Order: sequence, then structure tokens, then C-alpha cells
Amino acid sequence: MLRPYLESNRIEAGCDEVGRGCLCGPVVAAAVILPEDFANELVNDSKKLKKSDRSTLVAEIKDAALAWAVAEASVEEIDQINILNASFLAMTRSVEALKIQPEHLLIDGNRFKTALNIPFDCIIKGDGKFASIAAASILAKVYRDEMMATLAEQFPGYGWEQNVGYPTKRHRDGIRKLGLTPIHRKSFKHLPEQMVLKF
Repeated sequence: MLRPYLESNRIEAGCDEVGRGCLCGPVVAAAVILPEDFANELVNDSKKLKKSDRSTLVAEIKDAALAWAVAEASVEEIDQINILNASFLAMTRSVEALKIQPEHLLIDGNRFKTALNIPFDCIIKGDGKFASIAAASILAKVYRDEMMATLAEQFPGYGWEQNVGYPTKRHRDGIRKLGLTPIHRKSFKHLPEQMVLKF
């Protein structure tokens, strides 16, 4: 069972993002405030869960949460400010969208930058340690996976319904055959042959 909070008797929001390593689509973040007595042994890092479990947990998390929100940073923003800053932007937006103002943020990862006037702790592999971060990772992943499956119908041939935009062989074969789509990140290297070693 993951820890329910870092410090008791304060409103903590867990925050996580998904899609940083994808070649296309937005980066998506979620923020979740859970009650201190929240307990669900299935809640864990979204990458460690079966797809069916993630889908089931979304409804349970939303029902139990004191507040939750999902937000994006667009492909255009990723290309303009880079993927790391776009990830921070998406997380900031998710916190801003919460219906309850948190007193503290638990951020998955080792760094965070924001204009929010809310103290935070960065927690490496936090989605495997704290329930609120894990819950945020689940909401963000399910939201983004469903978005990419829908976009796969609009842009067939890249396998997004399965790889959700990550650089798999099928995705890269689709790029070689069909070229880039409007939702590919132009600032990214899409194919291994584009990566030139510098000595």
C-alpha cells in the first residue's frame, strides 16, 4: 500500500505527467487531492498496472478524490519551450484547475519549475511511493491513451492505438512510409538515422 501523505493535516496534491518521451501529441498532467484515509491496494505507478485496472481505477479515484484535474501542454508549446518546460506547464495547469487550493504539492520526479505560490517536494519515483501521485499518473495516462487511440483513427498507420505515440518500430515505420502528421513534435528526432553522433 502506498503512503497516503507526506505530512498529515495539510491539503496535499499529488502531480504527475505522461507523454514526455512520445514523438507526437501533447504532454498531459494530472493533479489529485485524496482524503487522508484513502486506501486502495491497486493504486500504484500507472506503468505497473494492467490497462483494465487503470480504467477501473479512474472512476474510483475521481469518486474518492477531494479534487482532481487533468491538463495539457500542446505540441506547439512543446516545440516552443521544450518538452521539460512543457511538462512543468501541464502540471502547473492541472494544479490551477483543482477546485480546492492545495497547501503543498507532491511532484513526481527530481525537479519542478512553476509560477505557482505553493510549496512543493519533488519525489523521485513518487508514483510508486505516494497514493496521490500514483492516482495522478493513472488519470493522466488513461486520458492521454484514450486521446491517442482517437487520433489513431484520424491518422492511421502509426499504431498509436497501441504505442500511444512512443517511438516503437511500428510508429517509426509509419513515419518512414507516411511522413509526419500535424501532431508530431517538430523539435524531436523521429528516426534513428536523424541522430548524428558528435565527437
